[in-house]
Amino acid sequence: MSVLGERFGARVDRVASAQGIRLIIVVTTVPTAFALLGVHGADPYVPGTTTFSPGGFALLMAATGAGGLLVTALRLPNAFVLGSLAVAIPLTAMEINLSATPTFASNAGQCLLGCALGARFERDFFYGAPRFVVAVAATVIGAIFLSLGFGWIAAELAGLYPATVILGMTPGGVAEMSITAKVLQLGVPLVTSFHVIRVVALLLCTAPVFARLRRWRRRGYHASDEARSR
Repeated sequence: MSVLGERFGARVDRVASAQGIRLIIVVTTVPTAFALLGVHGADPYVPGTTTFSPGGFALLMAATGAGGLLVTALRLPNAFVLGSLAVAIPLTAMEINLSATPTFASNAGQCLLGCALGARFERDFFYGAPRFVVAVAATVIGAIFLSLGFGWIAAELAGLYPATVILGMTPGGVAEMSITAKVLQLGVPLVTSFHVIRVVALLLCTAPVFARLRRWRRRGYHASDEARSR
């Protein structure tokens, strides 16, 4: 979302802070609510592989990197996210487990992501931050309740465990919701697939939808200006 915001001239610090607030609210409320309600599944997570292989990891990085370069050539947003997913998902589905991702690599990636986002903040952001934070928090809380309702309905229609579907539809991050599903044994593959589909849909649809809305808005301004001039 920050990359897309930068492409369209948005305030990247506000986009980054909004996404950070969303994650903080979801991660602190949803797992806590599930724990207090005693929600627990019976679907323990069995990872494809827990063994780190230097050669296999290097091959995995090369393959997913090539996928990112290919998607870059197609000029799609967030190419290395989409490209890596496009390569890693089929490999996992075919049970080709080259290597587990070492903890230090995951931590380093999140650290670099945090640095990249934090470096975008500007001083004047903090002057209007209180009102902005309140607005974002209200929106996120509303989205959580909407996902609760939609998740319950979808679970009833599909014959799935409601808690698993609700966790899959909650507006949190892939990693955070997958970890919650793992701890509560709520079907990690299903929850992960829900959030991966959400991320891919957002990355592919947000930019064209926003561009179309912006064109409509500009046309509306031009029409109103012409009407006033008459």
